[in-house]
Amino acid sequence: MTPLFGKKLLLLTPLLWLGATGSAFAVDNDESVSPVAREIFHVAGLPVTNSMVTTWFFSLVIIILFRWVAGKPRLIPTRGQGLIESMLSGLRDIIEPMLGPKLINKVFPLLLGLFAFILIMNWSGLLPGVGTFGLIEKEPDGSQQLLYFFRPANSDLNTTLALALISCVAWIYYVLRYAGIKAFLREIFGNKTDKKDVPAVVYYLFYVIFFMIGLIEIITIMVRPISLSFRLYGNIFGGENIIDSMYHAFAFVLPVPFYLFEFFIGLLQAFVFTLLTAVYIGQVCYHEDAGHSDTNPAPASH
Repeated sequence: MTPLFGKKLLLLTPLLWLGATGSAFAVDNDESVSPVAREIFHVAGLPVTNSMVTTWFFSLVIIILFRWVAGKPRLIPTRGQGLIESMLSGLRDIIEPMLGPKLINKVFPLLLGLFAFILIMNWSGLLPGVGTFGLIEKEPDGSQQLLYFFRPANSDLNTTLALALISCVAWIYYVLRYAGIKAFLREIFGNKTDKKDVPAVVYYLFYVIFFMIGLIEIITIMVRPISLSFRLYGNIFGGENIIDSMYHAFAFVLPVPFYLFEFFIGLLQAFVFTLLTAVYIGQVCYHEDAGHSDTNPAPASH
């Protein structure tokens, strides 16, 4: 069956591939982008959605691409190795003031992984073939619906929620490992005023005030998975709908600036997610004036 081409292939003609494997292909329909990932097939009774396929495919691309660009590490770096090292150094320089010079070595691999994964998954929705090729499904009313093979991973709330949970679990680990429960409670509920600077009555009154503030802080910690996941999901899913609407309204030329805008949004949201994770960890684990959190970490429990 001859493939037909959807909106992204027409907009990015120099980048498209003209052949694909599968049983049937079709152009995207005129419906808006579905808020739910669609099941493509099942493995051992477990559903595999189009967003999962995109995640697996581009995760493999990230691994191969970075290893190919960097090559074998050398004392005198190649161009690819120098490019990767420059990118890592730039991201590290931005994050290090939030974590401290010692904690950064322990947390940076996690932050780098989050940033690279989210960035590639955000940009995946702009590539030809994503949200374009798929199988035609006939609806009960006789209409046709495209079940496309690739869906932008972060336009699926399941993906962004998983990323948010990873961020929060990592935050719990680093706080308990390098700060300890006492430092955490002191950071959340402790009196931040200096007894020498205020009258005794006011100083002890601040204990009550900071305890109430701590209760509010606990609530904000509990809703972090929701805020992190919905922020990322909303921006990427909203961008997909904007591009889809612009294409249906104005066809070829006008939607191109929106592609460039979504390219920037994808980079910004990856950076924001990574930055917030670093801030959450550094808020408890690193204090520049005291230095107790990263220089004398609490012993890990085994």
